[in-house]
Amino acid sequence: MPLEAVEARRLYRQVADQLRSLIDSGEYAVGSRLPTERELAEQLKVSRPTVREALIALEVEGRVRIRVGSGIYVIEPAAPAMAVPAAAVIEGPFELLRAREFLESAIAGQAARVATADDVARIDAALAAMENVVHPGEASMVHDRAFHIAIAGSLGNAVLVRVVGELFDQRLNPYFAQLAHYFESPGTWRTALDEHRAVRDAIAAHDPDAARDAMRAHLVCSQERFAQNFGAEGSAGSTAVQDRAKPAKPKTAPKARTKGGSTRRR
Repeated sequence: MPLEAVEARRLYRQVADQLRSLIDSGEYAVGSRLPTERELAEQLKVSRPTVREALIALEVEGRVRIRVGSGIYVIEPAAPAMAVPAAAVIEGPFELLRAREFLESAIAGQAARVATADDVARIDAALAAMENVVHPGEASMVHDRAFHIAIAGSLGNAVLVRVVGELFDQRLNPYFAQLAHYFESPGTWRTALDEHRAVRDAIAAHDPDAARDAMRAHLVCSQERFAQNFGAEGSAGSTAVQDRAKPAKPKTAPKARTKGGSTRRR
């Protein structure tokens, strides 16, 4: 049998695997509520975004249901657990946004140096289209993508245009889409529009530092919007869900382990 390449699993997948195992073993019964996002992060010694990505993965698989302001509940799978294709290589939403922050802030800075009047006109056209769509929705994503592509296009480098487009298209993966379902709204869209205008204005003013900083700020704010808590913290005493079951406690706190057995925090 030929040897196969060994690939380290992303940390959020390791967390999802541990929680799934606890559910399957009965540590967390159907109908029970998992510990809060904060508690899980402390027990697992990982960041809260990592826990959030793991919970979203389990929700996509149909193993848990997230009730905003109430908590995360174990549910009875309607069918055998769904195997997401190539799950080990699907980037988490925060990983994608950090990559875009690094790359697109540099692109925006260079765009401010070289953008022509025609380039700015294309950026303006995408921004104008963004102002006249309903969000969330497919049209808003199309025009948002066009805005970022127009900025990359001003550099005259087809490779950068392709990379920016491919990174943006990762929003279509099921984990990113599910996270966006909770945190994107007409209000967040209006805020994001203001951030886009700041990027456009800096590029049109040929101010590389301001353009770089505005793009970085936009993508950092995107991460912060997705990092809002969707668990039960801050809702103590809430009676929104009356059928809440007391969560079972694992006998020992699970540890997130990397290849080789060491623990790590992302």
